[in-house]
Amino acid sequence: MAIDTTIPPSPSPSPSPTTTAPAPRPTAPKLAPRDKLVLFVLCAAQFMVALDFSVLNVALPVLGTDLGMSQSALQWAVTAFALPSGGFLLLFGRTGDLYGRRKLFIGGLALFGLASLLATFAWDPASFLAGRALQGVGAAAIVPTGMSLLTTTFPEGPQRDRALGISGTLLSLGYTLGMVFGGVLTDTLGWRSTMGLLTLFVLIVLPLAPRLLPESRTPDRPRLDIPGAVTVTGGLLALIYALSTAAERGFGGADVIVTLTAGVLLIAAFGYVELRAESPLVSLPMLRRRTVAWGNLGGLITFSMMSAVIFTLTLYLQEVLKLSAFQTGLVFGAQGVLSVVSGIYAPKVISRFGARRTLVASLLGQGLFIATLLGIDEGTWSVWLATAGVSVASMFHLGAIISYGVTVTSGVPDEEQGLATGLVTSTQQVGITIGIPLLGVLATTNTDLLAGTRTVLLIDTAVLLVTAALVATGLRTRRKA
Repeated sequence: MAIDTTIPPSPSPSPSPTTTAPAPRPTAPKLAPRDKLVLFVLCAAQFMVALDFSVLNVALPVLGTDLGMSQSALQWAVTAFALPSGGFLLLFGRTGDLYGRRKLFIGGLALFGLASLLATFAWDPASFLAGRALQGVGAAAIVPTGMSLLTTTFPEGPQRDRALGISGTLLSLGYTLGMVFGGVLTDTLGWRSTMGLLTLFVLIVLPLAPRLLPESRTPDRPRLDIPGAVTVTGGLLALIYALSTAAERGFGGADVIVTLTAGVLLIAAFGYVELRAESPLVSLPMLRRRTVAWGNLGGLITFSMMSAVIFTLTLYLQEVLKLSAFQTGLVFGAQGVLSVVSGIYAPKVISRFGARRTLVASLLGQGLFIATLLGIDEGTWSVWLATAGVSVASMFHLGAIISYGVTVTSGVPDEEQGLATGLVTSTQQVGITIGIPLLGVLATTNTDLLAGTRTVLLIDTAVLLVTAALVATGLRTRRKA
């Protein structure tokens, strides 16, 4: 939805006959049955990928024992997926623009399903990690092309806002319910059932996709920016590896320092390459759009800060309050319920107040309710405070997810939607990845976990409030006479 940059004129004491009343804001028309099926396919795929980010977390100890993986090696069960899923997003988003989004989306689904099957029947650590890495490659194809198909299928305005609202709700719900499902499935059917669940999703979605989804690509066929693709993909892979490894071993390791430096240099080289490329992978004029730059900043912060809070609270609930993995999952299950409520009403709020105001208010609300968690201690009543605080903060978090997606993609031509949504989804994946190593490490390296948790919550709150002020200033609209 485009940001409104005008204000209504002041009422005249003697209105002239030519004065017209402002037109009412359009409401979203009802979706046709076929559009509902298209939305189901695209949102189910996004939900499946979000589920994959968290469904395995509580199963890691059991998985390690079964496959003979050491405690230090278990981080690779997460990192093997995060590396390609974040590293290839921009490349696959632009590839879908040029050569067909539906083709790449369906190919990503097929690869994700086969990789999930390999992980389900893995016989040793190498086969399991190979399955996780291939899942990440499939996810990197599914997410940006799925978002592009959504924004090109549903026209800008209330209809797209509603579609993005449903997609954002399922994205947040999938990440949250993954921990609940992971605990239940691991306790009842074993850790392999968590990967089997993802295979089942593919078997439902894949047969529908070719028949329902329209093909879309840019009208011309420019050459793919190979130097840009190599530098940005290598840079993102290096940065995600460094930050993921630092979450477990700290920032002092030689491999972390080397890959972090390499990542920064490659991203800098990418910027240099894009300035001179005939058909750049990332359009610099797009990055200069205020809505794209400031909207993505808001998205990066809302994802990274919430992922850090969930990670830290998971440790706090199990190590300090001695809750089981299943009980911890139930705490975050309440968060998922309120996220659904937020997903229903966020598009209506955006339609009423605009995406910019909704994004700023959502960042403020997320920060203020995370601040309430500073009151936790070693008492059992803190379970209720943690449940209420993180659940309400998640309502605002989902409002920020939906409103930043609307902000970034509004006003972007259809031929560049893959690039815009590639930036949106890259922000999501990078935000989820960097939050834990940047802030979660403050809790894991503190000998007093409760004190470390409070430090994370305090910094988290401050970052959100400052970002809300920056986004409000950056997206401030000029008043016209």
